[in-house]
Formats: sequence, structure tokens, C-alpha cells
Amino acid sequence: MPPRLGEIEKDLILRRKRAEEEQWLGEIEGIGLTLTFVRTKQTDEPASRAEPPVVLGTPTVPSPNR
Repeated sequence: MPPRLGEIEKDLILRRKRAEEEQWLGEIEGIGLTLTFVRTKQTDEPASRAEPPVVLGTPTVPSPNR
């Protein structure tokens, strides 16, 4: 996943540059938000793999009281 995130980041930077040249203000803002999310994901990726999954067990259904 990290190599793909790098490709996405490069593409977004190019798209933002084009949007700035064309003065597409809404597009610039959206791309900026997406870049923030991608960069956050890149820094969080190793940490999310370090923790083992949480085992919740099998739920039980109480017997009805009659």
C-alpha cells in the first residue's frame, strides 16, 4: 500500500498545480484535503500494522425466561 500512496500523492501534486494554473479554487481546496489524508495515511501505515488484532470472541444469546 505505501508505494501506491506515493503514486497517489505525486498525481495529486500535479493535479493541484494544474488547478492553480487554471484557478479552479474549489478543486485546489479538495485536492489539498485529499493530500492531507494521503500524507496522514502514509505516516500512520507502519503503526497500524504493529498492533495485533483484537479478539472479541463469539457472542452468546441468553436463553429466554418463560
